[in-house]
Amino acid sequence: MTIAAPPGGFVGPVKRSITIAGHATSISLEPVFWAALEAAAIARGLPLSALVAQVDALRIDGADPPNLASALRSWLFVWSRDCN
Repeated sequence: MTIAAPPGGFVGPVKRSITIAGHATSISLEPVFWAALEAAAIARGLPLSALVAQVDALRIDGADPPNLASALRSWLFVWSRDCN
């Protein structure tokens, strides 16, 4: 079976600023992850910043928390898998 590149090809991370917990933070994610995060926020009826804040809270409560971008990618992977 042959694999293919994602639509638009492989693109590196894009940095965005989001306000969570009352402070601005920058997050670098690849465009496919930004698109998935926006879709997840819409599916949950939340603003993007609210969804990111929820994932951030889960991340902080975990043992040996990863950086926020890694937590978002991991959460999106599981969310995407569970939705399909």
